[in-house]
Amino acid sequence: MNQRQPIGIFDSGYGGLTVMKEITRQLPEYDYMYLGDNARVPYGNRSFDIVFQYTWQCVRHLLEEGCPLVIVACNTASAKALRNIQQTMLPMYFPDRKVLGVIRPTTEIVGDISKTNEIGVFATQGTVTSESYRLEIKRFFPNARVYQQPCPLWVPIIENNEHLSEGADYFVNKYIDELLVQCHNIDTIILGCTHYPLLIDKIQKHLPDHIKLISQGPLVASSLTDYLERHPELKKEISQNRSRQYFTTDDPTVFSLKGKLFVGEELEVSHIELT
Repeated sequence: MNQRQPIGIFDSGYGGLTVMKEITRQLPEYDYMYLGDNARVPYGNRSFDIVFQYTWQCVRHLLEEGCPLVIVACNTASAKALRNIQQTMLPMYFPDRKVLGVIRPTTEIVGDISKTNEIGVFATQGTVTSESYRLEIKRFFPNARVYQQPCPLWVPIIENNEHLSEGADYFVNKYIDELLVQCHNIDTIILGCTHYPLLIDKIQKHLPDHIKLISQGPLVASSLTDYLERHPELKKEISQNRSRQYFTTDDPTVFSLKGKLFVGEELEVSHIELT
């Protein structure tokens, strides 16, 4: 690469903004390019082949824009597409670039947090079906037992700005009950969707006090910090002007307004067409 370029962050929609918010808080000096594929959201109920097709198209766009590193800040995409991208597409088309996901930074530490080895996961149906959390946690902590709960209504509640309403409490409590009935000894729960941190106050209100709730953003940001320290050759390729660019495959005005829910400020957003 001839010049430094931003870190790319991809999500199927808005949720990855919670990850980007934590990354930019811990690593504010770098430049970032965010892409939300809002025109084709949600990914959660789509097949593995379609999620791979969409994810690779978006990741490839960021790589073609020059990003030396792309974070797939979407659990469904990380679960259904990341490994194929890392093992097949990058060596073939972009052998000098890196693509990382959001699942591993969480799964490689969760067993150190849990005292009972009984771990819960709240996620979309697509992430649950992929079994990625169960497989990854077992890889690092073979004795752990993992219980998964799909929460299909949480993302619509958040994106319709109803996550602070009293009505949201019913659906928060509903999925908590459905998870905990699977095992009464769960002491650690992963928020396996990047939207879910917006519900964290309500989730904690309904959870028993002894259960630890894990949000991905801070863990992904810390993992990225460590990764860049261990890969100085990649770190040198990233530009450091503190710039932030936001792109969407849908309406940029809508993205800016809804994105404010996730980052606390209106965003300057541009529309792109993927080819």
